[in-house]
Amino acid sequence: MLTFIIRRLLIVVPMLFVISFLVYLGLELTPGDAVSHMIDPEVASRISAEQLSEMREALGLNKSFLERYYIWIVNVLQGDFGHSLAGGVPISDIVFDRLPATLELSFIAIVFSTIFGCLLGVFSALKKGSLTDNSLSVVGMLGISIPEFFFGLVALLIFALNLQWLPIGGRLLPGYETIWDRLPHMVLPGFVLALMMTAGVMRYSRSAMLDSLSRDFIKTARAKGLPEWRINFIHGFRVALTPVIVLIGFRLPTLIGGSVIIEQVFQWPGIGNEFIAAVRGQDYPLVMMIALFSVFAVLMASLIIDVLTALVDPRVRLD
Repeated sequence: MLTFIIRRLLIVVPMLFVISFLVYLGLELTPGDAVSHMIDPEVASRISAEQLSEMREALGLNKSFLERYYIWIVNVLQGDFGHSLAGGVPISDIVFDRLPATLELSFIAIVFSTIFGCLLGVFSALKKGSLTDNSLSVVGMLGISIPEFFFGLVALLIFALNLQWLPIGGRLLPGYETIWDRLPHMVLPGFVLALMMTAGVMRYSRSAMLDSLSRDFIKTARAKGLPEWRINFIHGFRVALTPVIVLIGFRLPTLIGGSVIIEQVFQWPGIGNEFIAAVRGQDYPLVMMIALFSVFAVLMASLIIDVLTALVDPRVRLD
């Protein structure tokens, strides 16, 4: 196990280099640069080419692509993440200021979708072909098919505007700082994110559970006279949990960068909103750091999934 983990960690380093280079190259191929987005078009028409060149020189944009990438990667290895081209704020401050907000929503979505998705999926599999199973299947299809922003807008309309039970958006009101003050703001965005994930986990759990219950070892357990609850949950669900772990594990890094729609609907100050703004403004250093963090999260999730799979399923051997 330890050898496997060390080997995977050593593979992470070259993969981060390759992916960071590809992301940097993709940004280079996009039209325009940070200066063209920072200056209003009407103002830019009155600025001379020499002044624009001086601005690009000050931001280091006049250097070649390879020079800029080399300078960036050397600074990152030294712990210097640079400054945002748009605001001049240290990127580390931006990431560590916005990341907790996104992690809050991701944690809520992962916990609730895992618990309720697995429970509903297993219950649906045990009631295969019944009205309950068909109803849950329809609900799952609707949850997967309907866009997140639609659920978000409906939730805002009902619970925030009509009933006025919860805040419309934002993370905190001025003068409120504790976790208890944030809870009312987290309910709606967390609920919508969890609802969308629960539908996928439920359908996946149902399919995995049905496949597990059709195996020969389940028939053998029934032939031995084991209690039905033990057959379903100790033997069947343990095997069905393996593919579900893979699904849930890869959802977390996706949520970190992919909750931008929910963050925009509820005006949640997370890393997703910041990433979209950085891409639009071609803020290369900020885009690179957020992308690098997301890639690192995906690689770590892959490692954790492999280890958890080996612990849950004794048939898996990491070596």
